Amino acid sequence: MNLRNLRVEKPSLEFIAFLQALGLVAYCFLVSLVMAGLNQTFHNLPMPVLGPVIVLTLFVASALISSSIVLAYPLVIFWNQKNTTRALKLVLETAAWLAILLVVITTAILAAR
Repeated sequence: MNLRNLRVEKPSLEFIAFLQALGLVAYCFLVSLVMAGLNQTFHNLPMPVLGPVIVLTLFVASALISSSIVLAYPLVIFWNQKNTTRALKLVLETAAWLAILLVVITTAILAAR
């Protein structure tokens, strides 16, 4: 078998959007675990201002990481391929997948009660 003749198809835009949304949901889950741990660890801080500083720093870092997960590849499509339509479509499809995953997760949580 000649490996040079093997063609690997690129994943579809819809699949990439699904993976980005799934990655963002996984990241949000990890951040919520960290925040729950911080709540228990830093419940009685010697300086009350440290709690909000830690939360705000985590929030800013989380916004940066979340935007990187969702917007990095569309920016590559826009910048390198000069394809604005495809980049915007990927962002919108990622948002749609996020909404779908939110409904599925919320429904599963409510059904488990």
